[in-house]
Amino acid sequence: MHILLANPRGFCAGVNMAIDALEKAIQFFGTPIYAYHEIVHNRPIVELYTAKGVVFVDSISEVPEGGTVLYSAHGVSPEIREQSIARKLRAIDATCPLVTKVHMEAIKYAKEGYTIVLIGHEGHDEVIGTMGEAPAAMVLIENAGDVASMVVPADAKIAFLTQTTLSVDETKGIIAALKAKYPQIVGPGKDDICYATQNRQEAVTELVPEVDIVIVLGSQNSSNSNRLAEIALQKGRRAHLIDRVEEMREDWFRPGDTVLVTAGASAPEEHVQDCIAFLRDRFAATVENRVIREEHVKFPLPRELRVLANA
Repeated sequence: MHILLANPRGFCAGVNMAIDALEKAIQFFGTPIYAYHEIVHNRPIVELYTAKGVVFVDSISEVPEGGTVLYSAHGVSPEIREQSIARKLRAIDATCPLVTKVHMEAIKYAKEGYTIVLIGHEGHDEVIGTMGEAPAAMVLIENAGDVASMVVPADAKIAFLTQTTLSVDETKGIIAALKAKYPQIVGPGKDDICYATQNRQEAVTELVPEVDIVIVLGSQNSSNSNRLAEIALQKGRRAHLIDRVEEMREDWFRPGDTVLVTAGASAPEEHVQDCIAFLRDRFAATVENRVIREEHVKFPLPRELRVLANA
């Protein structure tokens, strides 16, 4: 057996920042710390921080008045910020800057009188937060079929934005359908799919022709991890999306397989290494690192924590 280990993989700059922020918040304020929604969409991370005293909530009303709340990397709507102020919460904003960029674009387009088409998955935390910036001006679509059923005046001012963790190829098709129906549509200088999502998808797309099976470390509710598995399946390869090595099964593999191992942007590297150890132990697998693109992006801690860290 031979393993191709995809690079880049795993934590992106936004996830690193959010997890560092949670660690620093615990250090500065003690527990319990409340996190509005999962800090990142990864089950092992949520379990780890639950054990450390972090309480994950789905409503600001669950946070005691005067408590400390950390907003997840996926961002929140203005309504959530207002609720936090009303409850006198100490709020730490760990929103990924690339998500904040989409929020700012939504605000700008809404002020300029545009109907905004958001390409994304209904119910995803990031989509809920972005739509909350201008709910009266926004329309959510999930696929090219939704474009055909859109009812927007032909001469309307119309703009598009995208959820950051979508499939690059799928989004291109939706944007093309929008431009065909609404030639006047405008959008950001380049689409809003984040660099890390693009890079991980690019690595899988480039490497998958060389392999028999793909193992993606990531959680079922992780949009970008699901996209990696979908790319492999679309290319006709066997693919499994798992959180931990305990979910691996020997009967997935044949001794002569070439296996691509990668990880979504919120999956810890330790679980990647556990899976490699599993394959080495059972199939005497050799490992080859394959670097498709270098990443050197780093985001600073939220302002609320930088002030304390520099004090």
